[in-house]
Amino acid sequence: MTIRVDPITQQVVSAGLTGIVLEMQNSLFRTGFSTIIRESQDASCAILDRDGRLVAQHVVLALHMGAFPACAGALLAAYPPETMQPGDAFVLNHPYEGGSPHAPDVCIITPVFVDGQLVAMCANMAHKTDIGGTVPGSCSGQAKETYHEGLHLPAVRYAVGGVVSREVEAIIAANSRSPELVCGDLRGQMGACRLGEQRLQELMHRYGIETVLAAAERNLELSAEMVRDELARWPDGTVEAEALIDDDGIDLGQPVRVHVRVTKSGRKIEFDFSGSAGQTRGPANIRPPLVRAVCSFALACMVQPVPPVNQGLISVPELVLREGSLLNPTWPAPVNGYNQTAHALVEAVLTALGQFVPQRLVAPSCASRSIVLSGFNPTTGRNYVQYEIFGGGSGARAEKDGVSGTSVNHSNARIASVEIVESEFPVRCRQFRFLPDSGGAGRFRGGVGFVREYELLAPEARFSVRSGKQLIPPAGLAGGHPGRAGACTINPGTAAERRLPSRYADLRLVQGDVIRLETPGGGGVGDPATRDPDRIAADLTEGAVTAEAAAQIYGYRQTGG
Repeated sequence: MTIRVDPITQQVVSAGLTGIVLEMQNSLFRTGFSTIIRESQDASCAILDRDGRLVAQHVVLALHMGAFPACAGALLAAYPPETMQPGDAFVLNHPYEGGSPHAPDVCIITPVFVDGQLVAMCANMAHKTDIGGTVPGSCSGQAKETYHEGLHLPAVRYAVGGVVSREVEAIIAANSRSPELVCGDLRGQMGACRLGEQRLQELMHRYGIETVLAAAERNLELSAEMVRDELARWPDGTVEAEALIDDDGIDLGQPVRVHVRVTKSGRKIEFDFSGSAGQTRGPANIRPPLVRAVCSFALACMVQPVPPVNQGLISVPELVLREGSLLNPTWPAPVNGYNQTAHALVEAVLTALGQFVPQRLVAPSCASRSIVLSGFNPTTGRNYVQYEIFGGGSGARAEKDGVSGTSVNHSNARIASVEIVESEFPVRCRQFRFLPDSGGAGRFRGGVGFVREYELLAPEARFSVRSGKQLIPPAGLAGGHPGRAGACTINPGTAAERRLPSRYADLRLVQGDVIRLETPGGGGVGDPATRDPDRIAADLTEGAVTAEAAAQIYGYRQTGG
């Protein structure tokens, strides 16, 4: 019988669970070997119950709210609770036999025992600089099957009695171009889980196992209730929206369609993606656990205050997915470029939901992009893999401008500082600045993107990029203008200038070559003619808009001087 927890204890235990996840997160970031964890913070931590349901997650990457339960489900299918022991740790990164978005996102899960009883699991998921595959960084824009994308691990035991398996670690190291970083990060992940175990055991010893489990169960109910209460205030009906991805990396210049039909009835909501494209030859596909996470994220954005992230939240959306489609691909369809599809999903879903609640309308944003440089670093005498992830400008909102130079939607990774990048990799950052006029004009302006430019200092390197919004810019809404599209250019302004497509893998560079990355600006909302002149003046002062654009688009001219 489930015990009833009084409201004060409920809040105290809930805060304790959240605090544990935050402490795990901080430990992971502080012990990360790679810049992608230490600086960009491309990782999440979570607590799951003994059945693999998400109890608490600190949202750095919202898609992981769907990935964690799928990974835990795969673990429990392979290793039933009676086969687990204190000190165990398990590793997996298989997108089809687990829940990882793609091979570089490696999950560590540890069981938590109290008084000999399995009571919960601690987990984290973190991007790896390289896990094998056809190109450094394991994210080939031209991958045609998951075998091209690196080492795939179903759930396997990574540690016994707190001791890491030399055999498993040797297999992982042998399949990475940066084994020291990958294995170091994995041990940091296990350490963060061990910290979570310790803190969770302390919480249960203080308040009792049944009290903590009951409070966690009640949190799931409360999250679901918060979302369903909000849904009950919306009008019933069916709406549709869509978004386009530049291409899949193989069939260049052929946009890929994401379509959603949302039906809201009372306290229920269904997302039907049957009208989306079929699975692609290139790595634009995305697995169902992440589609659920996108829908849950979008719903959470519509609720104030934001509901706690747990299984209750992600249980609300009802999904309709066509097997063999972009959003429900069959093995071994490639998935490493899932993130652009996830951004298109977020934008389609938010645009659809904005028809139910116009005051929370959000225009499309910059999406995200990542670059990989790899080669021999003459300064350190070792090979390196430089992996970075970038945002740009976010879309304007119904009553606010977009944000400039930021991560958007479900992505919260940070931009690595120039100082760190230059100290660890053989590159020189030639410029890093905002791009005026890149945000879509409107009553409310889209956030502006930025330019980041690198010069290669090593004798040679291999370069890959995964991006989007280079052919199809972020759209404006309600009369707003689109944001400026992005670009990736090699040796700009020279006779050797070359513009790369949105997804490109394994370009060979030599010393002195320059990489220029321009990120898109967000779409605007509303007629630009209705923009407040004081806002335009502030745009000019801040450098978000040039005087020429202010005059041409807004009809605004500076006076005085």
